[in-house]
Amino acid sequence: MHTLKQVSLFMTLGLLPAVALSQEEPQETTVGEDARRVAAEQASDVASITYDRGIVTSPGRVTLEPSLSYAHSNSTVVAVEGYTVIPALLVGLINISEVQRDILTGAVSMKYGFTSRFEAGVRVPYLIINEDLREREVFEGTPVDTVRESSGEGLGDVEVSARYQLNDGLDGWPYIIGSLRVKAPTGEGPYDVPQRIVRDSDGNPIGVELRERPTGSGYWAVEPGFSFIYPTDPAVLFGNLSYVWTMEEDEEPENGGTIDPGDVIRFGFGMGFAFNERTSFSLGYDHSIIEDADYEVDNSLLDARFDRVHVGSLTFGLSQRLTTDTTLSTTVSVGVTENAPNAEITLRLPINL
Repeated sequence: MHTLKQVSLFMTLGLLPAVALSQEEPQETTVGEDARRVAAEQASDVASITYDRGIVTSPGRVTLEPSLSYAHSNSTVVAVEGYTVIPALLVGLINISEVQRDILTGAVSMKYGFTSRFEAGVRVPYLIINEDLREREVFEGTPVDTVRESSGEGLGDVEVSARYQLNDGLDGWPYIIGSLRVKAPTGEGPYDVPQRIVRDSDGNPIGVELRERPTGSGYWAVEPGFSFIYPTDPAVLFGNLSYVWTMEEDEEPENGGTIDPGDVIRFGFGMGFAFNERTSFSLGYDHSIIEDADYEVDNSLLDARFDRVHVGSLTFGLSQRLTTDTTLSTTVSVGVTENAPNAEITLRLPINL
């Protein structure tokens, strides 16, 4: 699981068309427009720390953004094979396994502003994944723990996006931006990497595990959505709502036939403060509701699954403007649900060209 995030800093707002005024009025209008432009830039900088929530890139400008992210996850799974004689007594085998996963993601994003309201961008990630599994032999009464390691490295899923600003944020309205994101399965998916069949003590297959970690989802995905930015001195409120439609794929009968990995509902909100013209702080929350995968041929009839999985993270962000065209942004996300990464640290360096 992963969640999909980008940053857009130092973005400017498209201004209203000029109107015929008297000789003194044009100067006042220019001053007012400059003030609104500066305010929009400051609001965009604050809102953009934790997500792709900024106002669209100025026309004719390119934003190049290298980023580096590190995520750590730790989970414990308990499997019980036995029966109870009385509520306090269990006869059988208990298998406790602990999984630790570290993911290092380097990415390069580029955005271009076509007009004062429309921009398009692309993001290319590269992932290095390492996973350690500590457990005891399945269905064996042994007191010895074993540690197995698996890893993966390679290109992730490339994303192409387009964003359109729907209004000018005047008359008490927030800035509203519509977006469309398409993710291509350029990384190795779960069915593209080598697998190993897990068997019980009698030699019966009980599951499948991956010998290598996949670097992509293996499926095309389309994500329409919208976000808003609402400046309210001295804070800036922001939020987003989107729906990820994942296309089904035929993964051969031995893997379940045609598989629909499940769609995702994503939303988030937060607020930010600008301490001064260079430093901003942001606090936000992001949540994803992932539907259960649907298999044409269900090869795991005994595997009971929840209808949906919730992934929620609390994010703290700090942004420092280095030059007029460069900003260094740091975010720390803490998982608040069981399926979210325990901690994730991200560094971004958007550069306006």
